[in-house]
Amino acid sequence: MRIAIIAHLKHAIREPFAGGLETHTHTLAAGLRDRGHQVTLFASAHSDPALGIEAICDETSLLETGVAEANDVAFFREHHAYLRLMNELRYRDFDVIHNNSLHYLPVSMADAIDTPMLTTLHTPPFCWLESGVRLCRPDTMRFVAVSAATARLWSHVAKVADVIPNGIDLVHFPYQAVPHPDRYLVWYGRIVPEKGLHAAIDAARLAGLPLRIAGPMSDADYYAREIAPRLGADAVHVGHLDHSALARLVGGAIAALCTPCWEEPYGLVVAEALACGTPVAAYARGGIPEILTDSCGVLARPDDVAALAHAAIQAIALPRAAARRRAEQICDADRMVDAYAALYRMMAETVRISDRPIRHRAAVDQVELRGAA
Repeated sequence: MRIAIIAHLKHAIREPFAGGLETHTHTLAAGLRDRGHQVTLFASAHSDPALGIEAICDETSLLETGVAEANDVAFFREHHAYLRLMNELRYRDFDVIHNNSLHYLPVSMADAIDTPMLTTLHTPPFCWLESGVRLCRPDTMRFVAVSAATARLWSHVAKVADVIPNGIDLVHFPYQAVPHPDRYLVWYGRIVPEKGLHAAIDAARLAGLPLRIAGPMSDADYYAREIAPRLGADAVHVGHLDHSALARLVGGAIAALCTPCWEEPYGLVVAEALACGTPVAAYARGGIPEILTDSCGVLARPDDVAALAHAAIQAIALPRAAARRRAEQICDADRMVDAYAALYRMMAETVRISDRPIRHRAAVDQVELRGAA
């Protein structure tokens, strides 16, 4: 199949990944190409060329400085890039278009394109995307959510036809049956307020266990205000790691902490930790309870640091083999890629059998009617 994937433009789709959305997009595009599909990924410059990249914009996170004028430049650069792309896609020959961008223009302009199109909802509703979804006609777009929790959050805005959980490459996160002898907890991800690293540091300290932290400092103000003052010998930020180094760090931990301060749509870091055999202690928010079971993780009351510390101590005792089994059962990227490929085929076949001939016949009928008049 000829598949177009529209990525978001804040970060390049390459390692080290800025976050879960970049990881998901890379995994999906690579998995589809491995299956022999012709994939074109419309993404920001400097993304992984092995994915069939067509760069449509420089990564806009480089423009965001906290200064209003600079942020306006980033906003309009994304706006013009997607506007130009959506107009161009009217004349490109794809079997299906997968919108993975979180931007309002691809959904609001979907009815201008004959090619079947789907959008994956990776976040709870927010004003810009919700506005675009409301402008989209139901017959021009199919929506997929990454968890049942996310589907419920969008139910007042759009009909979510499918839930396809995110997946990870289990080869990139190999099982480690025995943790590192130093016995540490791990937290990793984008260091931004909604990911709640400050709570993880406080909970680890309350539990009396050292914490190692990995991830990009995506919000410098938050890092300076809430994170840097909390760091010390027992809470160390080791930097932004590539896949192999991250897998070693996570697999060596006795447990992983996950501390979302928002309705976490899926929880990719939870899946990655389980794949490594590392049990998880997490706030019970969003899609995370759909991943964890009593055999591989412990859920804590959201925003309760003491409860999270207690959950971490309990998680340490869980069998590492059970964590890996859970990842193999529900978190495998192959399962995710196959589900999307099946959905693409169904959408393309539906259009091939019905929609396009009807549209073209209607257009011919109008021409003939005008000629007869």
